[in-house]
Amino acid sequence: MPDFQTWANAQQRRFEDVLRRLLPQPDMAPQRLHAAMRYAVLDGGKRVRPLLAFAAGELVNADIARVNIAAAAVELIHAYSLVHDDMPCMDNDVLRRGKPTCHVEYDEATALLVGDSLQCLAFQLMAEHRLNDDPACQLAMIKLLATASGSRGMAGGQAIDLASVGKQLTVPELEFMHIHKTGALIRAAVLLGAHCGNALDQAQLDRLDHFGKCVGLAFQVVDDVLDSEADTATLGKTAGKDAEHDKPTYVTLLGVQAARKMAAELHREALDALSGFGEGARRLRELADFIVLRKF
Repeated sequence: MPDFQTWANAQQRRFEDVLRRLLPQPDMAPQRLHAAMRYAVLDGGKRVRPLLAFAAGELVNADIARVNIAAAAVELIHAYSLVHDDMPCMDNDVLRRGKPTCHVEYDEATALLVGDSLQCLAFQLMAEHRLNDDPACQLAMIKLLATASGSRGMAGGQAIDLASVGKQLTVPELEFMHIHKTGALIRAAVLLGAHCGNALDQAQLDRLDHFGKCVGLAFQVVDDVLDSEADTATLGKTAGKDAEHDKPTYVTLLGVQAARKMAAELHREALDALSGFGEGARRLRELADFIVLRKF
């Protein structure tokens, strides 16, 4: 079995081709919108959410063609959220994944439509491809992604984030925000990958969900640390923007060392949630390591 970095690099390269195939081609009308959609999605990002879906798919011996669609749907939702988050009405950022944000490269109206279109495409893919032999399970998968994306998930977390600017939150309040804003889609990626293969019992699904919750929170804690310590060139996005916008973070609430300790505790809890899954969960464990120990 290849080492983690070899596996991850191969999955990222392969998945890039999947996205290129699933996105509308740039010569298809309306050309400018389709070109902007491809600009927002392709050639950037670590693809952490798809990697989690692929790792969960390996645990249940899933058909990779099915996991490709689930992973693409999650990544399209994630990309749409970044396009909208970067717009002037939200975070007003000019750099994402090492290149100008979508509304800077194109314009605000196009960026708004890019986000709308990517969200719709995610659910179109989930509806038109068979991801599970049980139609009821596939319908539940679509509901899972919708819930993770909407007001009870990612969008709701962003609303809380915007309402929290300039306020002093408690750690539980900050956790609640990020369980929704960042964690919901990460948890969905794990569960959607798992639903593409051999059925797991509810206790096993609950453990995978807890794993996703822990790595989702750890991802955000590490992001906050990196935002306070790394430079813009390393991050591929504007460094220090949370402090500049007076947003509460784990670093501002806890300090860097305590935030690092929290990430380490979440890491251990995530690995504990995978106990009992055996060697099949190897890639999930390695992804937990990567999320907590990454430098950029």
